[in-house]
Amino acid sequence: MIDRRVDLSQSGKVWVVMAGLAVALYILWELSNSIAAGSPKTALLLGAAFVAFFVAGRIANDWRSGVNLFFVWLLFEDFIRKYMGNSMYVYFAKDVLVGVTYLSLLAERTKGESRLFRVPFRYALGVFALLGLVEVFNPYSPSLFYGILGMKLYFYYVPLMFVGYAMLRSEDDLRRFLVLNMFLASIISIVGILQTIIGIDFLNPRGMADLDELGHGVRFTSGGLMVTRPPGVFVSDGRFANYLMVALILALGTVGQLLLRSGRGRKIAFSAVSLVALATILSGSRGAFVYAMASAIMLSAGMIWGAPPNQSGSYRLVKAIRRSFVFVALAVSLGVVFFPNAIGGHVTYYQETLTPGSEHSQVGDRSWDYPMANLELALSSPQWTTGYGIGTGSLGAQYVARILAVPAASNWVENGYGNLIMELGILGPIIWLIWTSSLVFSALKITLKLKGTWAFPIALSILWFSFLLLFPMTWGGLMAYQNFVLNAYFWLMVGILFRLPDLVKQDPGELQVASAPAR
Repeated sequence: MIDRRVDLSQSGKVWVVMAGLAVALYILWELSNSIAAGSPKTALLLGAAFVAFFVAGRIANDWRSGVNLFFVWLLFEDFIRKYMGNSMYVYFAKDVLVGVTYLSLLAERTKGESRLFRVPFRYALGVFALLGLVEVFNPYSPSLFYGILGMKLYFYYVPLMFVGYAMLRSEDDLRRFLVLNMFLASIISIVGILQTIIGIDFLNPRGMADLDELGHGVRFTSGGLMVTRPPGVFVSDGRFANYLMVALILALGTVGQLLLRSGRGRKIAFSAVSLVALATILSGSRGAFVYAMASAIMLSAGMIWGAPPNQSGSYRLVKAIRRSFVFVALAVSLGVVFFPNAIGGHVTYYQETLTPGSEHSQVGDRSWDYPMANLELALSSPQWTTGYGIGTGSLGAQYVARILAVPAASNWVENGYGNLIMELGILGPIIWLIWTSSLVFSALKITLKLKGTWAFPIALSILWFSFLLLFPMTWGGLMAYQNFVLNAYFWLMVGILFRLPDLVKQDPGELQVASAPAR
């Protein structure tokens, strides 16, 4: 006798597949019509919509593997925007995708399939979020829309911390995520390198009033040498430089972790270190160059200090550091041999502006005098006690004024703590320092707990990145924290850091690295 009972869960999946197929067919139909009509921007937009729909479906079906696709979209979203005339449809696609990720994780959590992560700094962060919510309704804010923008920039990616924690079920999940990001970093670095060598217009179209200046910047040395500031796949050279910083830190941690545990992905990781380092030199960004130098020194010394107690583990970490410097030296040497003008101009620019005592040195001005002057300007503001409302001095405020036709907000300064005063009042930087210090202190405790294990290199990298983003970079301005690329990486990696002790315990040797002979 035939069993006519139907599994409702499977039936539901069939309907989802059918609906997805219908949407995909509709997008393909519109895409073909746009191409036939000779409308390239419309065709590109529909193509991007098709990709976004595919990524969203993947996330909804398996959010863990979908997270990797989300980060691919996140890194290359600007590249699509540049060819779409700075389309805001593309700009907000990532927010929809990460929202789908949150809902998928929440659905899994309600079924009891995901372990709850208890955030050690939750109270301090919660107080800061409460202050931000209150400041949405600040009477000095020109519009409520600025408050919505501010809440999004400060807090929308915070749940990625829970995503990063729940995403890793084994060491293989971590390795796949790291290797994928090293592959992406290599591609993005190559684009930036080629833009410096063969021309800044390479994969970087002109004709957009908002983006031309951001993506086609140049500097000049005192001798007249041109220093190109490539944007890579991003819309601005600043975003490219900031990405290179996090990519290099992550790459150094990855090579240390891979040499301690697994040989798979090593070639990609070492290639990423050399390419990112060369791209950083050619970025024309003094901040990125200084942070790269500091990161290489600090992480190298830190990984040697935290090396496993056995001789094999210590040797592997020294080997990772040595190979990294060899690959970087080789990449820079090849650049000097084949493209001496490109390398020479950038190095000269750094020497002139970063060497203490140089006639053209700007170290003191950019690191202290200028930010301090902006902090004093914020403290002298008439509304220094209450601020002008969250979002009024944030990244993207100009789009709120233009698109939503609301009064422009012009109360901002180029100092992160000063900008917090301008937006949130004097309580802003105080509570910011409390929650950021609490986060870094909690991260430090986890990192020290992992000392002597295979997870220490990547833990140290995450700790170092968190410190740089929340303190030195915030001193220079809030744009780094509000940059969606750095913000997304930051919160996801914080979750990964707090998950690492559980992954280490899965190893049969508990907190000890396997003593297999080094390869």
